[in-house]
Amino acid sequence: MSSVASGAAPPLSPARNPTRWLILAVICLAQLTVLLDNTVLNVAVPSLTEEMGATTADVQWMLNAYSLVQSGLLLTAGNAADRYGRKKMLALGLVLFGVASLAAALAQSPGQLIAARAGMGVGGALLMTTTLAVVMQIFDDAERPKAIGIWSSVNSLGFAAGPLIGGTLLAHYWWGSLFLINIPVALIGFVAVLRLVPESKSSNGDRPDLVGALLSMIGMVGVVFAIISGPGSGWLSGRVLTSAAVGVVGLAVFALWELRIPNPMLDMHFFRNSRFIGAVSGGILVAFGLGGSMFLLTQHLQLVLGYGPLEAGLRMAPLALMVVALNFTGLGVKLLPKLGTPGMIVVGMSLLAGGLTAIATLGSDSYGGMLLGLLLMGVGVAFAMPTMANAIMSSIPVEKAGVGAGVNGTLMEFGQGLGVAVLGAVLNSRFAALLPAVALGAGSLPAALAMARTDADRAAVHDAFASGIGASQLVGAAAVFLGGLLAAFLLRRAERGAPAPGTGAPESAAPAEETVRPEADPAATSEPDPAADPVRPGPTAARPE
Repeated sequence: MSSVASGAAPPLSPARNPTRWLILAVICLAQLTVLLDNTVLNVAVPSLTEEMGATTADVQWMLNAYSLVQSGLLLTAGNAADRYGRKKMLALGLVLFGVASLAAALAQSPGQLIAARAGMGVGGALLMTTTLAVVMQIFDDAERPKAIGIWSSVNSLGFAAGPLIGGTLLAHYWWGSLFLINIPVALIGFVAVLRLVPESKSSNGDRPDLVGALLSMIGMVGVVFAIISGPGSGWLSGRVLTSAAVGVVGLAVFALWELRIPNPMLDMHFFRNSRFIGAVSGGILVAFGLGGSMFLLTQHLQLVLGYGPLEAGLRMAPLALMVVALNFTGLGVKLLPKLGTPGMIVVGMSLLAGGLTAIATLGSDSYGGMLLGLLLMGVGVAFAMPTMANAIMSSIPVEKAGVGAGVNGTLMEFGQGLGVAVLGAVLNSRFAALLPAVALGAGSLPAALAMARTDADRAAVHDAFASGIGASQLVGAAAVFLGGLLAAFLLRRAERGAPAPGTGAPESAAPAEETVRPEADPAATSEPDPAADPVRPGPTAARPE
């Protein structure tokens, strides 16, 4: 410990990896590719239907196989990264993602493409967890918030850039080009990872939690599939209710199993930590607002304001550009010491809610009001999302960084799906209630317009849809704002109730000392983590010196 604490320089600065920012650039590129594939295929649906003869069910599985497999494997992938090595799992993820992308580009039938998309989901789960875990290992306390901010900005960029890149490629090439662009990224990333990224893992010698891995996959796939299927199949349909029941039971059994075994994949005692609970609550609602708003914005721009897919993608870009600009300049990092974690979350989520409100009230008729809302949302996401990710990761011992990244990724997937489901349900309910008599019973805007007989009827249908969009955006704004207050309250309470330094406060920077020399695998030289009290990560880990 003395060698770490000696000297006038900050404790961790002597061990800074000289290539850490280059490593961050590589893993962010890989992360961006994974995120793009969540949305890039949406614009290719007409081409796939025509060229492959894909049915509606085929298209749904092409779109959903990727996210279902990815969300189901996030916790397992994070645990594998901690156990077997984050560098190994990152390299393996790039290989799997690249090979599956090539298979997707060359697919000749819907079944082949669905299988390839599932394979991409496996690689994507490994990349989503290991990239953030590597960030935790190679950056010290002083630089980590900015690094996580840059990493987090990639999430927003992926949301906005997916349809834009997809539309551009489809305008010049065939649909397989959407997947071929992943291959050079995977190759470059693989070589860079082998040459630059130091290995780190937690070698505590405990047996793999295979039962926990299986239960977590069943639970997450069941819940996410129910959320995805709800808008199309109906929330009370047998398909949705059965899937939701399987998912909820699976997660409940998973929690009970993890509480009973000595070396769990996910230590459920983390949920006794107020800091962890606050960060989790806020993380879900930030993802809820962002995922739901993106779903609504694409429909708002195309179906209400009349823009084409590529034009709509361009007009959504200011949100992502604002997030990237603020995180790369480090403005949020500079404000964090002044406002604190709870303050940053309140400010960020209030701005996100304000942006949704501005779009609902000012952007119904023109893009000008929407632009103001997009910029406000960008600032809010830039402040709240990295702060939330940092809070989640810092509340978990650093030797469990992969599991922490898995939790963060799972929250993002769950929150985004929930945002689409809930705000979509509000939209549909409001739309149906305001339809003119001639279009009653129509389940969508095109169906309602087909039933309209006069220009006045068509105008009323458009007004009903616009009103539904606005109402759902306001609901999302309220949920995000109240979620910010809740998360800040829990985090503030955790800070006030924290023990004195050295007694095991979750906000302590002690776990970060394990990143002093990731090249030497410091986690491997530490004693096994008792995992009895996640609120005390500092004292439970022995120091290398």
